[in-house]
Amino acid sequence: MSLLDAPAYDVQKAKLQRMALAGAAIAFALLVLLTLAGFLLGHGWLFTDLPAEHKVDKFFDALEAKDYSKAYALYTNDPDFAQHADKHKNYPLDRFTEDWTTASPVDAPITSHHVDISKTDGSGTFGTGIIVAVTINGNKKLFMWYQKSDGTMTEPAPHELQY
Repeated sequence: MSLLDAPAYDVQKAKLQRMALAGAAIAFALLVLLTLAGFLLGHGWLFTDLPAEHKVDKFFDALEAKDYSKAYALYTNDPDFAQHADKHKNYPLDRFTEDWTTASPVDAPITSHHVDISKTDGSGTFGTGIIVAVTINGNKKLFMWYQKSDGTMTEPAPHELQY
């Protein structure tokens, strides 16, 4: 093929290439924006802490409704805890109920809550758990620990968040 035999300019192919390049640029910009927004808003890079925040929110919804068995199931990440109570003999439902009513870390009863922020914490590249900050009854801050490996929760968290 000589220079004089060059292929004809394909308008459709050039338009498709421009659209693909623009789409890739928009996707990359959106990925950067979502990554930074999640971190700056306190919900983890790319909003990765949202599932843990949602579980903590459901936990406090159950406490507000005084449904302690549901709250315990969420806390231990074991919806069938009644079928194998021996697994939870170190922290049974009765003790959990007492801890969240008469010996509550906040002014009982819990009438309202708001999940504020969360932060991945612990060792390793992506951390071993998530600290979730919750405002209880409009004025008390509580920090819950969400263990990533088994989905259980603990109160108090290893340390408090500053926000």
